[in-house]
Amino acid sequence: MGKFATASALTLLVLISLTTIFATPGFSQTAPTDQTPAGTPAAPAQDTQHDTQQSSAPASTAQTPAAQQPASGQEPAEEESTSRRKKRAHDFKNWNFNVGAGANIDSGSTKTFVRGGGVVGTIGVARNANKYLGLRADFTYADLPLRASTLEIAQATGATSYVLAFTVDPIINIPVTKEFSGYVLFGPGFYHRAGSLNNDTAVPGTGCNPFWTWWGACSISGLSIPLSGSFVNSSQNQFGYNVGAGVARKMPSGVEIYAEYRLTHGSGNNTTTDFRPITVGVRW
Repeated sequence: MGKFATASALTLLVLISLTTIFATPGFSQTAPTDQTPAGTPAAPAQDTQHDTQQSSAPASTAQTPAAQQPASGQEPAEEESTSRRKKRAHDFKNWNFNVGAGANIDSGSTKTFVRGGGVVGTIGVARNANKYLGLRADFTYADLPLRASTLEIAQATGATSYVLAFTVDPIINIPVTKEFSGYVLFGPGFYHRAGSLNNDTAVPGTGCNPFWTWWGACSISGLSIPLSGSFVNSSQNQFGYNVGAGVARKMPSGVEIYAEYRLTHGSGNNTTTDFRPITVGVRW
């Protein structure tokens, strides 16, 4: 019993000692030092936040091109507007060429000596400022056949008579549809009228009549046909004007068929030249 009591006392003493050791402040503060490894992840947390900031930086950098996209997106619009301007600039041809043929209708004092129906041929070129306005130059040949009554007055069996005209006209184009259009033109002209009488039996020195004056054989103050034989040939230069209008039909090939009417008038040396050509042709 004494040994048992002694052992129990020793056991109790050991328990008291252990309780005292674990209850001491020095031993209780060791716990925070043991918790330091658990607290060390705070630094990685900052690193994680730094990494997050770094990852957000590329995101903002990646957003920079997106912010610049409107600038790059405007390039196609600029190109489109440029192409539209080019289309507007080329909705007309800078140059137009025309070739036509037809017949002449007599007019004015020329009608007294010339019959209608003479052959007409023309060739021209136009420089367009835009789809509405341009400048057109034409060279025209018009046959002026003398009437039978005129040949009797001239005492000739036949004759050739014609006029060469060079005109420069402002032209106003009037688009109506994609296929049809019209135009008007007017301007100055230079006219060279010439001819020759065949087998003429008129006597030089004979008194002048209206035909010889129109023919150009008699001067303004002349009272008779010149004594030389040159009176059978006529060559006169005159200045005047012309007015005309036409309609055109565009074909699928782009070539236009046109019909045109003009009134022309030239004067000089107390004589006049009038003719009204009607032509049909093509222009491109």
